[in-house]
Amino acid sequence: MSVVRGVLAALALAWLGAAGAQQVNFPTKALRLIVPYAAGSSADQMARAMEPVLSERLRQQVVIENRPGLAGSAGIDAVAKSAPDGYTLGLGAAGALAANVSLYPNMPYDPAKDLAPVSTVAFIPLVLIGSPKLQAASLGEVLELARAKPGELLVGFGGSGTTMHLATELFKLMAQIQLVNVPYKDSTPVMQDAASGKLALAMVELGAALPAIKAGKVKALAVTSARRVSAAPDVPTFAEAGVPGYEATGWFGLVVAAGTPPAIVGRLNTDIVATLERAEVRDRLTAAGVEPAPSSPAEFGQMIPAEIKKWADVVRVSGARPD
Repeated sequence: MSVVRGVLAALALAWLGAAGAQQVNFPTKALRLIVPYAAGSSADQMARAMEPVLSERLRQQVVIENRPGLAGSAGIDAVAKSAPDGYTLGLGAAGALAANVSLYPNMPYDPAKDLAPVSTVAFIPLVLIGSPKLQAASLGEVLELARAKPGELLVGFGGSGTTMHLATELFKLMAQIQLVNVPYKDSTPVMQDAASGKLALAMVELGAALPAIKAGKVKALAVTSARRVSAAPDVPTFAEAGVPGYEATGWFGLVVAAGTPPAIVGRLNTDIVATLERAEVRDRLTAAGVEPAPSSPAEFGQMIPAEIKKWADVVRVSGARPD
């Protein structure tokens, strides 16, 4: 028995030594960070805020590659099919890592099986805004108005099948109200039409809406996060304002190909967490309405299947479909 224990102990030490050596030797060349959205998007801005510090910590250049398409799934598919060596990372959103599973029947990858979670990066609260012409000054008054005039209020959002669309569907389901969906290609015209009064309501990313909110061009009715957001502390959450239990925050996280050695995932996680804790990175993200939120690989790994189920239920009940 003592011999067996000795062999097992030796094997364990050898494994730990190999893992340690692997960690020390990684990385030895530039890394690729795939952003599955266009240059200038919120995801792209997030990646570029992180890149200098992350490159500094890894002591290797992190090269950002924009690869939009398939609602964020094209870029993440490239990550899933990359070599499992940690040199290709993907900055995935709630859509590409969770909701798209239910929206697109022929997804080219399985987020829960083909990817290894590294860390969540940030939560991006959405905000329900109202037109200046809307005869309601709070979410509670919007609910009263919607119930008095079912199917009359127009609500806009950027893109069918997006987190903004699904957040709107969840709002309607939980509040038991009827609103008329008006999907747009992106959030810019949504903001314009809400400010002009063509839309009564709009569900948009908080960062995109902040300038208009601060200028008094639209009414900020509620944020979709579980807690109030530092960039807009006076705006209540949906739960506070009349829809208990509501939460539909957009989020981003970093993933690598499944099969990447745990030691490499751990090294990446350590440096990503440290990057997000740097003051200059946090300040840049929070100023844009983004809440930095690093996690362990295990925590992110538990979050992905939970989000897949949550949005699958919303898609099934609401009948939401992409463009």
